[in-house]
Amino acid sequence: MDPSTNKIHLALQAVSQLRQQWANDPALAQASLEVKRFQARRFQASYADLLHSPRYKTATAFFLHELYSDQDYAERDQQFARIANTIAKLFPQAVVSTAAALAEVHALTEQLDDLLARQWLADKSASTRSSECARYIRCWRRVGDLAARRRQLEVVLQLGHELDRLTRTRGLRTLLKLMRRPAAAAGLDTLQHFLEAGFDAFAEMRGADEFLSLIKQRESEWIRALFDDEAVACETRIKHLLAANAPH
Repeated sequence: MDPSTNKIHLALQAVSQLRQQWANDPALAQASLEVKRFQARRFQASYADLLHSPRYKTATAFFLHELYSDQDYAERDQQFARIANTIAKLFPQAVVSTAAALAEVHALTEQLDDLLARQWLADKSASTRSSECARYIRCWRRVGDLAARRRQLEVVLQLGHELDRLTRTRGLRTLLKLMRRPAAAAGLDTLQHFLEAGFDAFAEMRGADEFLSLIKQRESEWIRALFDDEAVACETRIKHLLAANAPH
């Protein structure tokens, strides 16, 4: 089996097991959704400036929607699983590598979110005066695992570099366009949308190095702060960030 295909299989299997656990435990599923919603708000606020940047707004919106949102990715996962065995035959290696990177990002994110959700659920009896931000920080620190957080960021950046590489693959945009009809007929329209949207978002930037460097810088700082800053200071920082970027 192709290494990238094997990586996709393992990642989807891990996510499928988590999804089954959530299906059997509605309280845990709700906690997971609450964690994801909070994180989505933090990510949205952290990159508000890039969402208004003529150069980076499309790629930022793509990342926030496809990687850091609270949406249900079950349909995309099912489509990945359906073609995992044949993806290396259907697509160029650059696309296969991108799909493998996405699968790894998705699995690791879901695993970490599940651990956070379990702590979130256990913390539900905390004082009602405790803010959502404070609760999140407590749960983050109880989960711990700095290495996994750094790996999560690493694979996100890897996915970004893979998408950037796609834009330099001659003829790939034309190939993706030609794949629309057969992809729809095969029930792979969600995966097709991801590939096309990612390609276009990164092509529009005309080089992703600065964009990915900003993500690395900001997320590395948040990882450090969530682990190391005094809890009240970290809570205040998140509150101010969310308030400054709250919809009016």
